[in-house]
Amino acid sequence: MLTSLALILLMGLILGGICQWLKIPRIIGMLMVGIVIGPYVLDLLDPSIMMISPDLRQIALVIILIKAGLSLNLADLKKVGRPAILMSFLPATFELLAFYFLAPYFFDITSTESAVMGAVLAAVSPAVVVPKMIHLIENKIGTKKSIPQMILAGASCDDVFVIVLFTTFLTMAQGGSASFVSLLNIPVSIVLGLALGGSVGFLLSRFFEIFHKNNRLIRNSKKVIVILGLSFLLISIETWLKDFVSVSGLLAVISMASILKIKSNQDVTKRLSEKFGKLWVFAEILLFVLIGSAVDIRYTLSAGIPALCIIFIALIFRSFGVFLCMIGTNLNFKEKLFSVIAYLPKATVQAAIGAIPLAVGLPAGKIILSVAVLAIIITAPLGAIGIDIGHKYLLEKED
Repeated sequence: MLTSLALILLMGLILGGICQWLKIPRIIGMLMVGIVIGPYVLDLLDPSIMMISPDLRQIALVIILIKAGLSLNLADLKKVGRPAILMSFLPATFELLAFYFLAPYFFDITSTESAVMGAVLAAVSPAVVVPKMIHLIENKIGTKKSIPQMILAGASCDDVFVIVLFTTFLTMAQGGSASFVSLLNIPVSIVLGLALGGSVGFLLSRFFEIFHKNNRLIRNSKKVIVILGLSFLLISIETWLKDFVSVSGLLAVISMASILKIKSNQDVTKRLSEKFGKLWVFAEILLFVLIGSAVDIRYTLSAGIPALCIIFIALIFRSFGVFLCMIGTNLNFKEKLFSVIAYLPKATVQAAIGAIPLAVGLPAGKIILSVAVLAIIITAPLGAIGIDIGHKYLLEKED
């Protein structure tokens, strides 16, 4: 396992650095490393690290979500209002509908299997989008109209919406039926996640304040450990309660960090944010190399031209959904176009659930995985490059 970790970290760092030198987003190099050293090409990674890969990816994602919460200004998010709520489900709905109506014509699959495919493909990747939006917030690019905050919030809720639909459609494809309760899980999961995380964040801020008053200072390094530990517990609560009630652990983590920022001393939260930024240097390599290693490149060739066509058609539908979310806002065309670009990348969710239909024996499982793999390879670099280049020309920097 140590050899595998060394390969992941060193090769990910080197290829990421080369891509950065070539003015290409680092994550592209990291994804390439994962694909090449993963089990489907050179197979250089220890099987034991592949077994815990989903957990390691989740840990890395938690780190960047904490950083997001500590960077997020809820007052700015409140100013955005309606578009942020619409961004959490409308673009994904349009993309899902595109797959539902078009996939049976491109592939020999049923409408229900098309819905499963749409649910796998419709999620935006928080792993790609969140760190990019944090960078824009910290550099005050587009923040005058709260554009990065809107995209960050929407991308965080988008996954909850899509994963619940995926579970529902997969049950239907296996011969079950959808229930109103399963669809009700979407708003319940979001509300409970925000409430749980907010409560923990408030109590944590009080805990830190009490120690401060009693002159028993907890160093920021120890605070990082406490915050990480509580974040892992919030993610675990989602698993513990999934048979009784749906709770979004990822939203709970962002909510906890956001409330902690509001209720704590600004200098303290700034230093905490910097420390999580340093942790992200390590976590970023781990996350994207392991996402790449989960991509079964063999399925890309079997997908063919029809898969390529339906991915781009669905992205057009998705872009239309994003534009609809912007109606009535004060955003100009350039800023709306940037929002469309920021909502293109796919990686995290597709790598996590893309193989499930095949694993449970769904007849369309292979083609669903093939399209998911192709979507990661195309849209993750496309979205990352688009965000990096687009913000320079499409967004304004605050004074």
